[in-house]
Amino acid sequence: MRPTERRQIIAERLSSVGELNYVTLAEEFNVSEMTIRRDCEDLEQRGVGRRVRGGITTLISRGYEPPRSYRESLELNAKARIAAAAAALVSDGDTLILDVGTTNLELARKLHGRRGLTVVTASLPIAIELSEQGGIQIIVTGGSLRPGELSLTGGIAEDMMRRFNCDLAFIGVGGVAASAGFTDFFPEAAHIKAAAMQSARRVVALADSTKVGRVAFSKFAELSDVDLLVTDAAADAYPVRDLRAKGLEIQLVD
Repeated sequence: MRPTERRQIIAERLSSVGELNYVTLAEEFNVSEMTIRRDCEDLEQRGVGRRVRGGITTLISRGYEPPRSYRESLELNAKARIAAAAAALVSDGDTLILDVGTTNLELARKLHGRRGLTVVTASLPIAIELSEQGGIQIIVTGGSLRPGELSLTGGIAEDMMRRFNCDLAFIGVGGVAASAGFTDFFPEAAHIKAAAMQSARRVVALADSTKVGRVAFSKFAELSDVDLLVTDAAADAYPVRDLRAKGLEIQLVD
């Protein structure tokens, strides 16, 4: 592989996950660590990232999340496959928490035809989607409306989420990495996720491959707090290997 091709791949991955380390990149591309350092020096000079101890990090803020209207158009096939795998974990009569986010919205669509479900959510789009299906009892947490996202946050939402004892909680993430656990861009949303996880017997995180290896601004869970991660990331991708080495159970969808 030519250096220009390798550097383009590194740049694209850096944009996706936010931070990369020299050792892992050297192993993946079967080159020396010094070669990777030169690659990253070139990327830094071009303004793609900034070198840090042991690796390179993106210049994009970990607190920035693209608008929901834009995110809904991304990774559509992956989100559909992840949602289908998540829906297969649900049985009629289950009590569920559906977190906010575009992948959980797709999961709500996959629950069509289920009977006897009770769903707790802080997402107005998810509540509206489920209301059109019938056979599902919907509980909306209440709270302060987050503009653009149409999600509910704040103390009211957190307190309401903690009142329930549910079978399953499906949690969306801004990022999941072996080094940082589960993270989100928005601290208030992270608080809701943590409350939801405390109220469920089993916690399932949903993340397309662009989220795997990424670190967002606000941490809401350790890897050990989640029972299963469902993702479309490749089995041999270094973030997946790192997560499994830390003991996280991962279901990969085709």
